[in-house]
Amino acid sequence: MTSLSTKNLRLRPVILTLFVVLTLPVFLTIVAVNYVSNQEAAHSYAERLLVRFNNEAIDNIEQLFEPIKSLVRSAAALGTVEPDFYSSNRSIPYLSSILEHSDVIISAYIGLENGTFRQARQIDPDVQVQGNLPPAGTRYADRWIEREPGIVPVDHYKFLDPERRELGRSEAETSYDPRGRLWYETALASGELSVSDVDVFAVLDLVGFTVGAPFYGRDGTVRGVAAADITLDGLSDYLAESVISPGTLSFILDHQGGVIANSQQQKTYGSRAGRPELQHIASLDNTLASIAFGVRPRDREGMYSFEHEGREYVASLTTLPASFGKAWQLFVVTPLSDFTGALEEQNRQLFIFGLIAIVAQIIIIYVLSGVISAPLERLAVKVMKIKDLDVASPLSLQTPIREVALLGRAIDTLDTTVKSFASFVPIGLVRQLLETDQKMELGGHNRFLTIFFSDIEGFSTLSESQPSKQLLERVSIYLETVTKAIKLERGTVDKFIGDGVMAFWGAPAVLDDHAMHSCFAALRIKHDMDVLNAGWRAQQLPPLNIRVGIHSDAVLVGNIGSTDRMNYTVMGDGVNIAARLEGINKDYGTRICISHTVFKEAGDRLCVRPIDEVAVKGRRTKIPIYELLGAYDLAPEFEPDEKTLRLCRMTREAYDLLVAEDLPGALARYRAILADYPDDSVATVMARRLAAAEPETETASHEPD
Repeated sequence: MTSLSTKNLRLRPVILTLFVVLTLPVFLTIVAVNYVSNQEAAHSYAERLLVRFNNEAIDNIEQLFEPIKSLVRSAAALGTVEPDFYSSNRSIPYLSSILEHSDVIISAYIGLENGTFRQARQIDPDVQVQGNLPPAGTRYADRWIEREPGIVPVDHYKFLDPERRELGRSEAETSYDPRGRLWYETALASGELSVSDVDVFAVLDLVGFTVGAPFYGRDGTVRGVAAADITLDGLSDYLAESVISPGTLSFILDHQGGVIANSQQQKTYGSRAGRPELQHIASLDNTLASIAFGVRPRDREGMYSFEHEGREYVASLTTLPASFGKAWQLFVVTPLSDFTGALEEQNRQLFIFGLIAIVAQIIIIYVLSGVISAPLERLAVKVMKIKDLDVASPLSLQTPIREVALLGRAIDTLDTTVKSFASFVPIGLVRQLLETDQKMELGGHNRFLTIFFSDIEGFSTLSESQPSKQLLERVSIYLETVTKAIKLERGTVDKFIGDGVMAFWGAPAVLDDHAMHSCFAALRIKHDMDVLNAGWRAQQLPPLNIRVGIHSDAVLVGNIGSTDRMNYTVMGDGVNIAARLEGINKDYGTRICISHTVFKEAGDRLCVRPIDEVAVKGRRTKIPIYELLGAYDLAPEFEPDEKTLRLCRMTREAYDLLVAEDLPGALARYRAILADYPDDSVATVMARRLAAAEPETETASHEPD
């Protein structure tokens, strides 16, 4: 037998060494990769936030100006269409309406080519006007200057409270001429709607911008300029409210780097010789902003990174679109640590925990390796004897490790043991994994469900008479109301069909009393829509009256469509009946129409009255239909009152006579209903129908046998 060399390594130190050699580099690699990944993820996240912030900020700035541009454009168009409109003070209420349209507009005015000036403006009660403070409670002022040849112009003020009630007047001679102001010159120079450069508002003691547009006479000559003022403070307020992290700085700059607005809401402008002067970003007290602007790439716009005082920053410089009309730039600086702080703490904790875990594992492995190595060394001796064809006696091992003991007894049957190991593979788990890897297939099954249809009464007429945007908003509110009620009653919204909604109950999850839940949902929708309609009527808007049809039937439910696109839906004759019931509401003036099947399934919880028996396409016999008026034990607002219960009883009596073919008796009953309920649409329809058939009935009754 070949003896073992004494120079071979011992198992215990080998196990420890291998563990350290294999584990420590892996651990350090994981920490390093995690750190780098976190840094990259934070950097990428910061860049994405910056891009989104830039896009949103630019959109919001444009949206801030766009409504004002539209108002000014409309004011200029009015001056062109009605040349004399701005020649008198009757135009000032119109300017006031522009002023009240938005909080960011501080004044709206007109300057005519002859020097006449009319203005509606906000008033600062602490700023003097013509040498005096405005009257107490002043919020607005109407101002006008009539300019005539040879007469010194007089500047008139009429002070108004928040309800535009007059509080006093003031007037003084003035040299103010709108034609010499920057806003007037800018509008004339552009020949179209434009945004002026930063200017000082003469009487407001504020700095801001003017949106102006010229208007012309029929002969093409300039008649004047319509304009509205916005202060710089409004843009700074927006930037302060829209920061993406605590350390983020954002600025709006002009094309020369002058600070128009900033997120710190600092005053960065002044006035020299009546002209505004913007502070350049490089001259700000904020060193970070100055450095960030100084290291920007000169050959391109966009995002870039830089370091300052050992911290990494991400910055971006983006010019507003040319359609805005001004070469303004959005400049944003954000520290990367705002996004990596939590990740860096996580990395530190991971490193400390990993070191502690490695030390603990080394101690445990040292102990366990001794338990394993001693019997394995004895087994090695036996293996060498087998290799040398030395028949050895069974080896008696004293070891607490069962696997090592078994190995000693079964070393000569290792191949069989390895093959037998396959029997320990968890087949059930594999089967489960294989099952989860299967693709979805087309198909379905029959199930007894309740189908629901709703739509808006007279929607086509409404769409022709109502503004599209307003109607769309109201329809969206209606669809949200319907969806919420269906979800509350555990239904499934199948699809939206224009202004209609299709839903069903009882699938995919089995639901007891699905007919009852469907009816409850319809009542909730009707109640919520009544509340909404009351508000709309108060706003002089036509109501959105809904109609609902509900039917319970056995239908096909499942994945319908193609292998490329599937839809979980229901199909069958029952769906058509539910849709037909929704449309039947129009014939009887009802709101919620349910079938006899629904009544049978949930009638004990519902307050209904019979309407009629109607023919449905595909059915040989007529089906009874009912109007749903309330529900018991659902909520107080759905509990039927005595008046409703009496109406149901009277309708049931009339209907029973109708079914018994006692048409005169049925007609009398329906007329009795109308006597007590003159607006009842069902009784009106049925009485009219029976009255039309009454002569035929009487003639038939007088014919000889």
